[in-house]
Amino acid sequence: MKKFLKIIITKLSLEQKEILTAELAHAGFYAFEENDDELIAYVLQKDFYEEAFKKTLPAAVHYSVSEIEDKNWNKEWESSFDPVVVDDFVAIRASFHKPVNAPYEIIITPKMSFGTGHHSTTLLMIQLMQKIDFANKRVLDFGTGTGILAILAEKLGASSIIAIDNDEWSISNARENTLANKCTKILLQKQDNTQQLPDVDIITANINFNVLASQAGNLGKILTNESLLLISGILIKDEQSISEIFNEVGILKQLVLCKEEWISILFKKQ
Repeated sequence: MKKFLKIIITKLSLEQKEILTAELAHAGFYAFEENDDELIAYVLQKDFYEEAFKKTLPAAVHYSVSEIEDKNWNKEWESSFDPVVVDDFVAIRASFHKPVNAPYEIIITPKMSFGTGHHSTTLLMIQLMQKIDFANKRVLDFGTGTGILAILAEKLGASSIIAIDNDEWSISNARENTLANKCTKILLQKQDNTQQLPDVDIITANINFNVLASQAGNLGKILTNESLLLISGILIKDEQSISEIFNEVGILKQLVLCKEEWISILFKKQ
């Protein structure tokens, strides 16, 4: 049986919780809860490296670590997971919720993975996707997580979608979600980079600054001229840096959306 750790981090500001959630998600943490000034994070015991964890923490915060047994995470989420509606455009709900009246509806099984649609970065990506014509487009969803963006791309008319993630749990969860939404055009692959992938017309990438920066060249290679790149997982303070990195490979900023401390950016390959 897999063993998990529950880590409670206290004395955090709202901004610190947002930033820390993104950093820990990249480090392998699977689920998060927020209460007032504390963040509760869950991780597989084998994936927890305490010294590295400490380096991500802001000054003057406290944390505690406890071991918990594997459990039915669906039951845990059912009591707290509420439907998400983005701009009367997309509704994201679990199978146990009543249908929501929206042009597009996505059903997900909320498991121990990052991406139920509640986080600002996911909402920003959906808002960007609302502005894009996906009809008959070839799409790559880089860092697919629960598969929400890939599923939405198919519902918006994409002809094919490759959805990749470096985590087997995410691929398994995304596969379950694509089946729940009767998707037939999504190819899921466990992969941590975009090398050896075919050219695409649109890339969605809700990851983080470090991964996007390291993969900028590879992303540029599979985008044809006039193709689009939509990114999130970026803090407002990093907008100029990430824009300059993509400029160097001929991918230019077109539009920026902001929510709290986060931004999403629409780029075009020149």
